[in-house]
Amino acid sequence: MIMNDDDPRLLPPLSMLRCFEAAAREGTFSRAAAALGLTQSGVSRQIAHLEDWLGTPLFERHGRRVALNREGRDYRAEIAPALAAIRGATRRLMAPQDHTVTIATLPGFGMRWLAPRLPALSARHPELVVNLVARTDLFDFAAERFDAAIHVGPPDWPGDVVHDALFPEVVIPVIAPSLAQRLAVREAADFARVPLLAQEAMTDAWPRWFAQQGLAMPEGPALPRVSHFLMLAQAAAAGAGAALLPRFLIEPELAAGTLVVPVDRPLAQTRTYSLVHPPRAGRHPDFARFRQWILDEAAASAGG
Repeated sequence: MIMNDDDPRLLPPLSMLRCFEAAAREGTFSRAAAALGLTQSGVSRQIAHLEDWLGTPLFERHGRRVALNREGRDYRAEIAPALAAIRGATRRLMAPQDHTVTIATLPGFGMRWLAPRLPALSARHPELVVNLVARTDLFDFAAERFDAAIHVGPPDWPGDVVHDALFPEVVIPVIAPSLAQRLAVREAADFARVPLLAQEAMTDAWPRWFAQQGLAMPEGPALPRVSHFLMLAQAAAAGAGAALLPRFLIEPELAAGTLVVPVDRPLAQTRTYSLVHPPRAGRHPDFARFRQWILDEAAASAGG
């Protein structure tokens, strides 16, 4: 059967597509209905109509839960960017003076690096409004409301995205000055007699740091773990032990002297902070201004 681009059968009603996308994202028809302000039966009917329209099932049903089948996954991957583009274009036409950029940021990066620099952005672009939302997970830009995200690590964000490198992560050994003085910590080997604290996502950091210094990791029980870098900084500043922390996250503690670096030998690694965004974001003037500003700030600070 040959169909041209104007054939109405190629463009299912938007109500069907909205219900399909919401159900794919939420995992149940009931949660999709809540997100859309519809009834569960209404969402179910819309998806059934869409499957009839396309002539193929899109979901596997498991009780109340649903999961996309292969055809559903392929279909969502192709239509989600188009729906996002329609939403974006409509939003810009309905609110042309809304110069808002929404960024998903790692909590520590947002609190210690990005938020303190926003006054400089306002001075440069007073019309811009930047919304920061703490996120630590990877997500699909086509299904979320974000213009960009802050990512740390290799350029491995899934999907068709642009990775703009900001700066490498410089991780240094820090300790409360009172603990450093009491235990006479002056060189790398002295850390072997210090209680060591670990960040949950970097449990191998201390073994790697000792190996870099040509030293064996001290034997003993498993290191206490803290899930968040800033919580780890607080524990170290309170004298609970030494920690390996990104320098840019602890500039206030270093400036105040609540943490010191008795041995300034950073952990060798390759993690980099990046601004990640879909290619379409770069075409929006407001985001383009934000992107250039953050790249300029990163180059000027070198992560500090």
